[in-house]
Parts: sequence; structure tokens; C-alpha cells
Amino acid sequence: MKKQEKNTVAMVEAFRRDGYAIVRGLFSMAEVAAIGAAMDAIHAEGMAHGRSYRHGNLFYNVLPGTPPDGAPRVRMVQWPAYHNAAMAALRIDPRWVELLQPLIGRDLKQIIHQLHWKARGVGTGGDFAWHQDSRSRRPAWAYRNLATSYVQTGLAVDPHTAESGCLRVVRGSHRHGDLAMRIDGEVLGQAVSDEALRAVGLDPADTAELLLEPGDVALWSPYLVHASGTNVSGHARRLVINGYVRAEDCDRGEWAFRNGVPVPLAGEPALVHYEALREAPGPFYP
Repeated sequence: MKKQEKNTVAMVEAFRRDGYAIVRGLFSMAEVAAIGAAMDAIHAEGMAHGRSYRHGNLFYNVLPGTPPDGAPRVRMVQWPAYHNAAMAALRIDPRWVELLQPLIGRDLKQIIHQLHWKARGVGTGGDFAWHQDSRSRRPAWAYRNLATSYVQTGLAVDPHTAESGCLRVVRGSHRHGDLAMRIDGEVLGQAVSDEALRAVGLDPADTAELLLEPGDVALWSPYLVHASGTNVSGHARRLVINGYVRAEDCDRGEWAFRNGVPVPLAGEPALVHYEALREAPGPFYP
């Protein structure tokens, strides 16, 4: 068996056993630098808005006037590929379907396309409480066989360390299915509390930190319980998240690959998460 085949088998085994896997160096340092530059330009757009802004599926999640300096904080941007060429190319890079084919096939729609910034310091709004991504796959009838048809991917643009607030996961928690974890309000911006794990019968001792270098990619199940804490490092922490689903098992999302062939965005935007896409496409400030 060739080295690449062995790596693929190991990745699939880890994903099914633990609910996550890590692929090292999928993107080169030069590619990551270009992706980071595109992210910086998009971040500047969010800062110029100064508050949250929506235009169809494109959404800038911005905290206005955040302490300690009173400046806005761009926490997340959803679907920048609609107007940014670098992100439009990244979402349909052939490496994604090559990576995901052993898990979910070659006909893939995309549900998640997000950029995340975790600014340095407590109170900057970048923490994520313990949660399962399955809670956001709504409406439930639009997603079938979620455990085996959906994979979330995260591309590290900066070092993801314990100090910078890397992803923390509960190994094997995906095997429990939907745990109906109680979360008051949004996951984004809530501090990580291990009491949330104990409340659903999980042991905080079973957690692992996903330490990533720029260019590394993490994959995880929609049922994997995960979180990320405060960035106390000396640098920002950027992450690109793309979530793909087997097309026949999903009634939502933009096409990404048909029989392994990339499908660029074209025509009228597809219904993804924003339910009022047709009635109130914007642009507007929510």
C-alpha cells in the first residue's frame, strides 16, 4: 500500500473512531499566506462596516465598540466567496473532494463557508462554548443521515495552540448522536465551561486539543462535542471553516463538487441558513 493510501486509511479510521482527524500540511505556506491576505482584506471590510452586516448569505458578524479599546471586533464572516475571488476558489479546491471522497463521496454540497478570527484577550467575543454542530443543521428535515453524510473542515491560517485558543474536542463524543446540549443564546461569545459536559454525562478528562500549524486541516463530525477558549497568545488566530455534505442527503446548500468536478458559484444564491433569503436579501444592518 502506497504512503498516500495508508494516510487516507488512517485518516478515515481516526475520523470514525474519534470523531475527528488531522491532515498535516494540506496547503503550502505560500498558499496560506495568500489565504491570510484575503482574510485580512475581508476583515478590513468588516471593520469598515463597524457592526454586523448582511447581504443575502454573505454575513459579517461584528461586535461594535468592544473593550478595552472601544474598537469593533470582526468575529466571523459567512460566505465571503460570493464576492471574494480567493475564497471562491478555495471553497472548491480539488483537494477537498480528494480528502472527503472516502467519507462522503464525490457529489458534495456546501453548507458552511466561514472565516473566524479569535482576537487576543479576554472579552473579545471569540470564545465558543461546548456544542455540537448538529444543533445548527436546521431545518432537520433538510439533512438526512447526518452522522455519515456531513464533514466539517477547518484550515489553520495561524498556529492553533493551547495559548491561542485552539479547538478542544471530546474524543468519541460523536458516537452519542445528538446530546441536546443546553445552550442559552449563541455559542459564539460564550465562555467554555466543563459543567456543560458533565450535564450530558461526558467526562472533561476525555478532551483533546487540536494543535495545528498553518496549512494543517482538521476534520470533525457534526456530532463531535467541541469548543475553543480565549486567545492569550501573542498573535491572532484565524481559521477557515468549510462544511460539506453528500448531495443526495441534503436539500440545502450550494453545490461544491459534481462527480468530483468543482462547481463555481453562479446564478441565484441557494438557500443555506438564512431563511429570509428570498424575502429580505438586503443589504442591511441587522
